[in-house]
Amino acid sequence: MRHRKSGVKLKRNISARRALLRNLVTSAILEERITTTVPKAKAARPLVEKMITLAKQDTPHARREAGRFLLTPEAIEKLFEKIGPRFHQRNGGYTRIVKIGWRKGDGAETAKLELVGSELVKRAAERAKRREERLTALKTGEDNKEE
Repeated sequence: MRHRKSGVKLKRNISARRALLRNLVTSAILEERITTTVPKAKAARPLVEKMITLAKQDTPHARREAGRFLLTPEAIEKLFEKIGPRFHQRNGGYTRIVKIGWRKGDGAETAKLELVGSELVKRAAERAKRREERLTALKTGEDNKEE
């Protein structure tokens, strides 16, 4: 009987599964959007949400707990400085899994694991970049008119 056995094995032993999930979670925090198979995304989702919940607390103990799991200091810094404050008012549901089809090589069903609101952050960055380009174009246009 499989009572009270949580988690998915993902056809790996314990150490390989832990390394895979740590890498997925670290990448999801750094990139805010990763593409992987559906079972891996479903296995990584609760861990990403747990890290964000730790970031909302922002205590030294929470930073140590996140540091034990995440692989890079950059991921810890981004989690506590940017992602935690962004989700401070939200009570859960920080991630979304979007199925995107089947992989060409082996036919595995793939999905995107992304942070909710990351598309807004990406759009804002693109908008700021376009605005900066327009301003520089205007400045260079004005400089050319004066000459």
